[in-house]
Amino acid sequence: MRAAKALSYPAFGVGEPAAEPGIRAERIEKRLGGNDVLRGVELIVRPGEILSILGSSGSGKSTLLRCLNLLTIPDRGDIWVHGEKLAIRAASQHGGPAGILDHRQVRRVRASMGMVFQNFNLWPHKTALENVTEGPVLVKGIRRGAAAELGRHYLAKVGLSDKADAYPRHLSGGQQQRVAIARALAMEPQVLLFDEPTSALDPELVGEVLRVMAALAGEGRTMVIVTHELAFAREVSTRAAFMHGGLIEEESPPQEFFSSPVSGRLRGFLASHR
Repeated sequence: MRAAKALSYPAFGVGEPAAEPGIRAERIEKRLGGNDVLRGVELIVRPGEILSILGSSGSGKSTLLRCLNLLTIPDRGDIWVHGEKLAIRAASQHGGPAGILDHRQVRRVRASMGMVFQNFNLWPHKTALENVTEGPVLVKGIRRGAAAELGRHYLAKVGLSDKADAYPRHLSGGQQQRVAIARALAMEPQVLLFDEPTSALDPELVGEVLRVMAALAGEGRTMVIVTHELAFAREVSTRAAFMHGGLIEEESPPQEFFSSPVSGRLRGFLASHR
């Protein structure tokens, strides 16, 4: 496979973030398969921030992202989204599982948080447009005609106006991921979560997805991005965080994060990815 080409990202500026966090997580713990994957994570994401989360495999990055919209339920800890505390039952010391106490609240909160996964998760029997419009119709109750108009708008936004009637099997991996981004945008969320969105792509297809994400960041959207694309994170983020052993070990603005890291582990991580 060819190496990915150097990318050029649009310049942009984001104003001072609002005082009320868009997302706040406190003391988040999660145990999976006998391992403590998250060990008391503290996180704040303010409106308009683009937070990139980096770290080695197994550091807890993706689990933390999934906990933010309760696709994975944390065993302990508290999460606020747009100032609203999520109703979660903590796991008991005797082995009782964590749970959701208010499913209507969770459905409403999830609708405000678009999620883009590693592996696209498109319905193979639906066209690109149908994949994009299904959420607005089923979750938000938008009429199909209006949803189709919305879907075409967001397919155009990711550069796929001509692929509305194509099925996923006829699209490249990069095109499928851009459909997945359009699907998330069609819900018109307040926060976008990206879980290593380029990790399943061949190197020559990475750039087209990163350029779409950079353009979204330039609009001042609130974004949390788990990524291994260091150059992208440095250019696009307003803040970067490094996870190790289920904790956020260091976080700072990207200029400091990449040029003057404090943590020895972060210095080693950055050196190994140059």
